[in-house]
Amino acid sequence: MAKTAFIGLGVMGYPMAGHLKNKGHEVTVYNRTTAKAEKWAKEHGGSFGKTPADAAKGAEFVFSCVGNDSDLRSVMYGDDGVLAGMAKGAILCDHTTASAIVAREISEKAAEKGIGFLDGPVSGGQAGAENGVLTVMVGGDQKTFDKAKPVIDSYARAVTLMGPAGAGQLTKMVNQICIAGLVQGLSEGLAFASKAGLDPKLVVDCISKGAAGSWQMENRGKTMADDKFDFGFAVEWMRKDLGIALEESKGNGALLPVTALVDQFYGEIQQMGGRRWDTSSLIRRLTRK
Repeated sequence: MAKTAFIGLGVMGYPMAGHLKNKGHEVTVYNRTTAKAEKWAKEHGGSFGKTPADAAKGAEFVFSCVGNDSDLRSVMYGDDGVLAGMAKGAILCDHTTASAIVAREISEKAAEKGIGFLDGPVSGGQAGAENGVLTVMVGGDQKTFDKAKPVIDSYARAVTLMGPAGAGQLTKMVNQICIAGLVQGLSEGLAFASKAGLDPKLVVDCISKGAAGSWQMENRGKTMADDKFDFGFAVEWMRKDLGIALEESKGNGALLPVTALVDQFYGEIQQMGGRRWDTSSLIRRLTRK
């Protein structure tokens, strides 16, 4: 069992840190809102640090899951940052969905201190984090990955090394690009079914077993038909992720016309008051009166 630290106790980080503790690892947490760190420590029997550096001190593995590039830099750098608290030979694994640029930047700064680094964004949403069945796409070197994987397995069912630093973030961009197109297609299909006089739920039951089937259809099709969007991955988070992918595409020359369009559609959902609605709420653009 390892001595670990977890930085960031949002809807993903809170249960992920809990799984580490449940698997027998020693866990110290840090969260910008100290009350939440205290709550986690009381609930799970772990401890909490007053700063990221404090939490990371003495840890063999440090995990982080915060909001975006700027949030990541704020907890990583400076005298109170994670890197200041970590010792040579320790491993830092960041689960934030961020840019490949910041992943490579942190990797370089970690290497200067003799610290191993992995960028490991996750897929599976809040339910995947709570149930310990996340998919983790990882960037980094093989040796560091091999050491960290048994610990990451505490909250994941699939952990794959995709390439060097930044490759995990690039793979997560692909993941979000694919989801955006799928949800828009599903939204249009279900809206069409309703207009055609069909029972959308019966349609889902029928076609989900064939070539049109997808995770989104199986898990969101019927709730979309019921106009329920108070769960899952929030629209504002998806817009952040799609923004990262669209920015990356400017540099690598990839064409993302559908992704750019769906991002605009999500902007309309935000204007409708759906900032925190589930991403499947795209259908509301098509069914609103």
